[in-house]
Formats: sequence, C-alpha cells, structure tokens
Amino acid sequence: MDILKEAEKVEKEVIELRRKIHMYPELGFEETKTSEVVYDYLKNLGIEVKRIAKTGVVGTLKGNGSKTIAIRADMDALPIQEENDVEYASQIPGRMHACGHDVHTAILLGTAKLLANMRDKLKGNVKFIFQPAEETTGGALPMIEEGVLENPKVDAIIGLHVDPELQVGQIGITYGKAYASSDMIDIIVKGKSSHGAEPHKSVDAIVIAANIVNILQTVVSRKANPLSPIVLTIGTIEGGYARNIIADKVRMSGIIRMMEEEKRDEIVEMVEKICDNTAKVIGGEVEFRRTKGYPCLVNHKGMTDLIKETAFPLLGEGNVIEVAPTMGVEDFAYFLQKVPGSFYKLGCGNKEKGIDKPIHNNQFNIDEECIKIGLAVHVSTVLKYLNSNG
Repeated sequence: MDILKEAEKVEKEVIELRRKIHMYPELGFEETKTSEVVYDYLKNLGIEVKRIAKTGVVGTLKGNGSKTIAIRADMDALPIQEENDVEYASQIPGRMHACGHDVHTAILLGTAKLLANMRDKLKGNVKFIFQPAEETTGGALPMIEEGVLENPKVDAIIGLHVDPELQVGQIGITYGKAYASSDMIDIIVKGKSSHGAEPHKSVDAIVIAANIVNILQTVVSRKANPLSPIVLTIGTIEGGYARNIIADKVRMSGIIRMMEEEKRDEIVEMVEKICDNTAKVIGGEVEFRRTKGYPCLVNHKGMTDLIKETAFPLLGEGNVIEVAPTMGVEDFAYFLQKVPGSFYKLGCGNKEKGIDKPIHNNQFNIDEECIKIGLAVHVSTVLKYLNSNG
C-alpha cells in the first residue's frame, strides 16, 4: 500500500478541517467547539469516543490484536491577534492558532479516518488522544489521571509538532532529551523604606533585588554543569514609589529551564538560598515561591528508531533530520514518563513561498503540503508498530 497516495486522498478534507479549526481558536480548557468537531468526526467514523479532562476527547479504534498505540494532538490556541491576510484567518479577536495545534488536530483526525478504513487489517488497537491546554496549565496530566492510557492499556505513544524551521517534506527527530523542564519562580524582596536623603534609616529592597539578579547568574556560570543546558531568566522586576523614596518591597518573577531532571530540585533550592541569604546580608528578607512546570521530555530510542525507519522510505533519508534539543517545554513529556514513545517535528516551512515565521508569531502559518506528510508518517508508524513482534 502506498501510504502517501492514501494520504493524498483525504488531504483536501483534512486541510478544510484545519482551516475550520483555525478560524475559531479556543484557549486552554475552553476548546468546546473544537472538541465538538473532533467528537462528531470520530463518531461518524465508527470509532469508540468519549470526553475526558473537561474539554479533551479520546477515540479508540479496535483492531485484531492486543497491542495498543496512541497518538496525541493538542487543540488549544494562544491569546494573540492574528495578522495573516488569508480567508481562513481567526474570527475570534485576540485569539490565534499561532502554534499549529489546529494542524496537529486536523492531522490526527485524518489519521483516524485512514486507519478506520483499514480497521479489519489492524493487528492491534489505536487510541487518538485530543488534548486540551498544552499552552497553559497542561492537559496531559489530567488526561492521564482520568485514565486515558488505560482500557485498553497503551503500550506506546507518538506525537508531532509543526516546525517552520524545517522545510515541508522534512521531519525532525531527537534521541533522548528533546525539551527542557520548566520551573516558574516568584520572589518578593522585603526591606524598609525611608526618605531618599536618609538611606541609613532604610533597608533598600531595590539594592537587594539588584544583588540577587547579579548573584543568580552564578548558578548557570559556576554551579551548573556546563555540558548540560540551563537557562535562568528574571523576566520582571517591579518596585518603588517615587524617585526620592527608598523602596521597601520589590517583586520579581523568572523562569528556570534545564535538561537534567534529576538536578531540578537542587537548582531551585540553590536559587532560593541565594535569594534568602543575599537579602539577609543586607538586612532584608524574601518570600520565594516555586511553581513547578513540565518535566523534561525524553524520547525513547526504540520508538524514535521506529519513526526514523518508517520515514526513510516515505521521505528519503536526507529529509529525516536529527535536530538538537530545545529549551522549550512540552507536556507530552508526561505521556513519555508512563509509556515508551517519541515526539517528532513536522517541517511546515517554505522559504520560496515566504512561509518562515516562527511559532507564537502573529503571522505564523504553514505550507499545507505538510499535512499529507504528517498523515503518512503517523499512519505508517502505527502500522509498522502493530505489525512488529516487539
């Protein structure tokens, strides 16, 4: 069977689905219309379907075998005003599918249709996981907690993300650590205010904050392994009342991204200790709060090999590219903590057509030729996995 030709048969329908979803973007856990489209489409294919994790949807296609592979797509949009001049531009002010989740959703729906058409030949089951809220608090964990990987038990999982830095016709794979972990930090520096002409009567919260920012740079340069990436950013500083008043309070917020999951708690504790001790030396104090974000996304070798071996004959070896890890985050990581799997990148850029804007840009778009590539890789990987003896 020529999977690319099969993908081309549904390509137009899937592009129309993508455009429909693109026109009505919804934020995390607000994907009611999108999930209705997904639910109805799967039901019409004769796939067992249910709602999960508020606005999530899962479909189960049962074949002839005990193995089960899952495919995940995220559905949520971003709070961005779209600036693309296309007929299918966002109809919701201040909302846009600027990260390609409309594409992910449409490709998975098309994959479901292609696999449903060959259900009698499937040597196992396929779960189609449509996840809410990847961009915000994360929908993967609630779906897992509500049993999305059970009944039937999922043995392997794959997913994709569009990437405009890769050209249409290419995919990107990464072995092992592919996305960073994320921890958000909020710091309140407390001092004592006074008149600006009488600094000796104060504990200057701005001076404390400035010292904290400077000393925190040593976490990356002197405390972390230079061979393991880490990013520590203080992104906001707010404090002070007037030019002649020494501030008694400064609020700061930042983020820590790193690739060593096992060192994550240690680094955060080090950051808190620096903040606390720096404030004490100058006579102040701090309140420190950590909000734990997504863990590192770690691809499993066997499933990454499977995608690579599947894509070679479809796209040509030169179009299956090993890409470097990114310090971005992705809550597909939670699925990979539970079952073997791999998350690959789907090239959607086309420099000749001027399609080169990055994700999260208000002019982000894709070359829709990438849709049939995603369909073909998804379907072929599922078939290869279910037909394997592993």
